[in-house]
Amino acid sequence: MATNDREFHFTDKDFEVVCKLIYSHAGIALNPSKKDMVYSRLARRLRATGLSSFRDYLKLLESNDETEWQAFTNALTTNLTSFFREQHHFPILAEHARKHKGRHPLNLWCSASSTGEEPYSMAMTMVEVFNTYTPPVHIIATDLDTNVLAKAEAGIYAMDRLEKMPQDKIKNFFLKGSGKHEGFARVRPELRDMITFRQLNLLDSNWALRPPFDAIFCRNVMIYFDKQTQHQILSKFVPLLRPDGLLFAGHSESFHHAADLFKLIGNTVYQVADKTKAHHG
Repeated sequence: MATNDREFHFTDKDFEVVCKLIYSHAGIALNPSKKDMVYSRLARRLRATGLSSFRDYLKLLESNDETEWQAFTNALTTNLTSFFREQHHFPILAEHARKHKGRHPLNLWCSASSTGEEPYSMAMTMVEVFNTYTPPVHIIATDLDTNVLAKAEAGIYAMDRLEKMPQDKIKNFFLKGSGKHEGFARVRPELRDMITFRQLNLLDSNWALRPPFDAIFCRNVMIYFDKQTQHQILSKFVPLLRPDGLLFAGHSESFHHAADLFKLIGNTVYQVADKTKAHHG
């Protein structure tokens, strides 16, 4: 997009300030190729707040306007997700749950829940493993973005979001809408009951979670962080996991640089490298 066609003046300096703010607040490292994306997403915020320049908008953020900070973060986080994305992880999770059947209630954390497809896929997997809609499992699903969390909690999806799923799963886990809800489906209430949705920033010093976790899903999140931030977050995962707990990463992520913390045990599946540092409780 040619700069002079733009509705708002957006300088390299403005972009630099945006990059600094989102990095310090959410750890997201934006590269220069994202300048147009940043412009188009934040231009909507300028229109919504009635401001006429990026300079004024950045001043609003710097005045620590909490509501706008949330909207700013929501605008710049990418929420690409689908049910049973990276399919190979779910049989591994199922096998892990089978091994622990009867030992203790399972505690799972989905650390980037987006609009809910991932935690609901985890919940469906648990229902199948335990062969009951009320398995001894609790899932905490967190995200930085409050908009997507609200959608996740509602658990209502357009039918085309389900089209890649086997028919029996759709039948077992969704209630199809009729009348004005035609074309939509809601996840069964039992799945929603297994999950607690909460806002959480992975950069916060205190996560206020209740370990130990049997598995943590942190998939396609680390790609937004630089190596140093990744290492910081991974080091905080270690004491939250049981010694044999699993950490699931995204297909394009690798944690070689954190070999002191996690060792690869399968296709983008990790375990704590030093079991003495895991959660023994």
